[in-house]
Amino acid sequence: MNALALKGPYRAAARLHRRALWALPVLAAAGLAAVIGLRAWAAPGPDAASSSGYGFLQLSMQYAGRGLLFLPAVVAAFVAGPLIGREWDTGTWRLALTQSTDPKAWLGVKVLLAAATAGLGSAALIGVYRTGWVRVADTHRLTWADPGAYEASGPVLVGYCLLAVALGALVGQLVRRTLPAMAVAGLSTGAVMWAAGSLRWSILPVTTTTMPLSGNLARQAPASAFVTDTGLVTGSGERLPEYACWARTKNLTDCPADMNVTAWYTEFHPASHYWPTQLIETSIALALAALTLYAAFRLVSTGRA
Repeated sequence: MNALALKGPYRAAARLHRRALWALPVLAAAGLAAVIGLRAWAAPGPDAASSSGYGFLQLSMQYAGRGLLFLPAVVAAFVAGPLIGREWDTGTWRLALTQSTDPKAWLGVKVLLAAATAGLGSAALIGVYRTGWVRVADTHRLTWADPGAYEASGPVLVGYCLLAVALGALVGQLVRRTLPAMAVAGLSTGAVMWAAGSLRWSILPVTTTTMPLSGNLARQAPASAFVTDTGLVTGSGERLPEYACWARTKNLTDCPADMNVTAWYTEFHPASHYWPTQLIETSIALALAALTLYAAFRLVSTGRA
């Protein structure tokens, strides 16, 4: 099918779902206006970090990041339900196939439309989020590794939105009912993101440092680091919980001689791990999206969907 012939199906699909497709651009525009206003309120100055504007911007970025965690699930639900599942549910997909459109082209129109909207929309939202996030990042309340802030500030959100499109395309064909397809696709996307979040900090090796018991534990890792574990280490190299000595002496650093505790240890990811982790995780999400799309197109082409 040539490019000219594809204009009709794309136009028809975009017109049918125009309200939903406009949701992301409208959200990005509203978010940008809000962030610009908050940044102006939290204008730089010697006491900016203690101002009410700065605190409200910081709190807003925390909640906005957590809110954007749900974006891929919403995308998957829309693709699986209103975009694909509803056509199977109502039987209108059969009408589309009578308009000189083969099954692969029918699915391709919907997937490409959804992928373009989700990819560009999520990229715009990342830009909006970073506009506010860079102003308040790496504080005790909001760091680069926080759930929500991590996803919303980098390309991994785009990767998960594209994976959501692929999952929606597959689930919509398998379930074929609008509401059940939305639920299955949304929950599946959420499960994938939860699994990725639990494994994320195992991608790159942690940095481990030790220091004498008399040292200041807070200075053991850089202020911008993401600490994953801390505790006590004995002369034999055995690791003990941070409060092992407290349990016996009610003092963190007063350890009985029989415990043979020699130092504190801390494991952490430095801030330099942010971009490598983002790029590796995004690549994994895109690879999963490609495999899922392959399965979706195989399904529709074999007529078993």
